[in-house]
Amino acid sequence: MVILFVLAGIAALAALVAMQWYAWRRLVRDTTSRPGIARRAGAVVFVAGPLLMFAAVASERAGAPFWLQQMLAWPGFMWMALSIYLVLALLAGELVRPFFLRRGAKAGSTEDAVQPEEEAPARPAETTASAPVATGPTAPSRRLFVSRIVGGTAAAVAVGTVGHGTYGVLRGPRVKRVTVPLAKLPRGAHGFRIAVVSDVHLGPILGRGFTQRVVDTINGTQPDLIAVVGDLVDGSVEDLGPAAAPLAQLRARHGTYFVTGNHEYFSGAEQWVDHVRELGMRPLENARTELPAFDLAGVDDVAGESEGHGPDFAKALGDRDRSRASVLLAHQPVVIHDAVKHGVDLQLSGHTHGGQLWPGNFIADLANPTLAGLERYGDTQLYVTRGAGAWGPPVRVGAPSDVTVVELASRQA
Repeated sequence: MVILFVLAGIAALAALVAMQWYAWRRLVRDTTSRPGIARRAGAVVFVAGPLLMFAAVASERAGAPFWLQQMLAWPGFMWMALSIYLVLALLAGELVRPFFLRRGAKAGSTEDAVQPEEEAPARPAETTASAPVATGPTAPSRRLFVSRIVGGTAAAVAVGTVGHGTYGVLRGPRVKRVTVPLAKLPRGAHGFRIAVVSDVHLGPILGRGFTQRVVDTINGTQPDLIAVVGDLVDGSVEDLGPAAAPLAQLRARHGTYFVTGNHEYFSGAEQWVDHVRELGMRPLENARTELPAFDLAGVDDVAGESEGHGPDFAKALGDRDRSRASVLLAHQPVVIHDAVKHGVDLQLSGHTHGGQLWPGNFIADLANPTLAGLERYGDTQLYVTRGAGAWGPPVRVGAPSDVTVVELASRQA
C-alpha cells in the first residue's frame, strides 16, 4: 500500500511538472525569438508558481503560523487555478495552431511566386545562380507570430476565467430553493424551511468578511431551521475564532445544527465542536433530536473514523419511531446507503463543491453517488448542496456556490 501511494505521488508530481513545462514552452519559449530577459522572467514565474502552490498546501496542513499561511495562500492557490486553465486553453489552441500555420505558409508561397515571364525583369547572366530574395514572411517569423497570438489568447482566457470564478466566490453564495415532498410529514409542517449551508472553508483566504456575507444570506431567507453540514473551517480555533464569530448571529425559529466534515478533522474537530456550541449552534454527534414535525439526526463524518468519531447510524437512528418523518445531516453523500438502511426520509449533504473547478466535476461525480441536487435512493431522498465557499483556490468554474433553502412539503396538505 505504501509503495502504491509513493508511486501515485511520483506520477502526480511528474504530471504537474509536465503541465508546467508545457505551459512555459508555449507561453514563454515559443513567444520569444531568442533568450533574454523576457524568457528568464517567464522561467522564474513557472518555477516560483508551483513552489508557492506546494508551500500553500503544506503550510495549511502542517499548521504553520497563520500569518505565513495567509502570505502563501493567495499566490499559491491562485497559481493552482490559473495553471489549470492556462493548460486547458493552450491545449485548445493546439487545435487551431496548424490552421494558422498552413494559412501563413500558403500566403507566403503566393507572395513569393515568380511573376509572369513577360513582366519579369531581365537578370544578368552572372546572377542567375544567386539565391532568390524572399518577399513573404519567413517560416520562423510566422511561427513566432502564431505562437504569440495563440499564447496571448490562451492567457487572456485563463485569466478571465479565474477572475470571474474568484468574483463568484468572494461576493458570497446565492440562494437556491428546492421543494422536497415527504410522505410522513404532517400537514402542519407543510412549508417548513431548512437553510442548508456546507463547505464554507474559512481559512487563510476566506475570513470574517466572508462569514458575514454567508450569515446575512442565510438570515435573509428567514428559515425555520439552519443546518451546517460540515467543512466549516480550514484551521484551528485559535487562528479562525475571529473569522467564525459572525456565526453567532444566525437566527432560526428551531435553531442551528452542526455536523462535522472531513476538514474539521484536519483542524481539531473536538475544539471546533465546542466552539460552535459557544456560538449558539447545536452539534449533532451521532445524535438525534425530536422536533414537533420530524426527527432531525446527524452523524460524524467518515474522516473521523481514524479518531474513533466516525458515523454511528445505530446510535443516531436505531431506536427512533419510524412512523415519523426523519431528516439526516451527513457531510458526505457516500453514506446514503446507510441512511436508506435506517429508513431516513431525507439526507442533507455537501462535500462535493459540485466539482468546484470544471472539468473537476467529472472526477467528483465518479467519487460521489450524487454530485449536486436532489436524487432518490429507494425510499430515501438525498440533497447535495454545492457549498458556500471554496477549498484551495477561492475560485469556482461551472459550479456556483449556494445556500439552499429546502422547503419540506406534506403530501397530506
